[in-house]
Amino acid sequence: MRTRLDNALLYYAPKDEQGVVYLFSHFARNRFGLRVETVQSNYPDCIAFLNGKRIRIEFEYYSGNFERHKHNPKGCDWIVCWTHDWPEAPSHLRIIELRKEFGLGFNVWVQPVSDENRRKQISKTHKGWWSVPRSASVGDLVLYYRSHPNKFIQDIFCVSVPVERTQAGWKRGRDWMAEIRRVAILKRPLYLNELKENMVLKNSGFIRSRMRTRCKISDDWPELYRMILSRNPGLKVVLRDYGPERLA
Repeated sequence: MRTRLDNALLYYAPKDEQGVVYLFSHFARNRFGLRVETVQSNYPDCIAFLNGKRIRIEFEYYSGNFERHKHNPKGCDWIVCWTHDWPEAPSHLRIIELRKEFGLGFNVWVQPVSDENRRKQISKTHKGWWSVPRSASVGDLVLYYRSHPNKFIQDIFCVSVPVERTQAGWKRGRDWMAEIRRVAILKRPLYLNELKENMVLKNSGFIRSRMRTRCKISDDWPELYRMILSRNPGLKVVLRDYGPERLA
């Protein structure tokens, strides 16, 4: 499902870096006060000026592509992207995430909770520091799957602050962590067996993996959203800001 953009140069949300460049041209001067001097094929992609200061800009669809492309962070000041998925980005880089300019910007993730004590803890948590998927961003939803013996999704949280790699409080070593806040608890959970039988979801990656890994499930959110509200109609108001039409 493609997302429509209101009052934009593109009718639909971009699907690649070229779309990001085209959209940014709409915001460069009026929103960010930039005077663009050069757009080029060499790194960095763009040279602009802000109040007389030279700004070196790299365009990426995902901010994490900057690292994957092995760019030298010392040669850049801003990354302009559609989705920011690089929590460990150097602190001197300003990340411009264009999806936020359109009131969009959330993805949906599922994460297993296997330890019994952790399952009890997540059921009582309303706000706190918690293990989350590495590429999650502020505003994303995380659906926590309680594994054996429950085998259901009941807890929906929202990521409140940028994800960072830090000392884990629940195991030895480090983990990707962020503050999360509870959005909803499902009185009628989504059971794994029911998801396996769903004609839309049964072949999805997170079902095939049996909920064993942290997975991005944004593509499956429309059907999950429908199932959640059909079983828990009282959550319509609570989840109205997380309708599928607002996905990143």
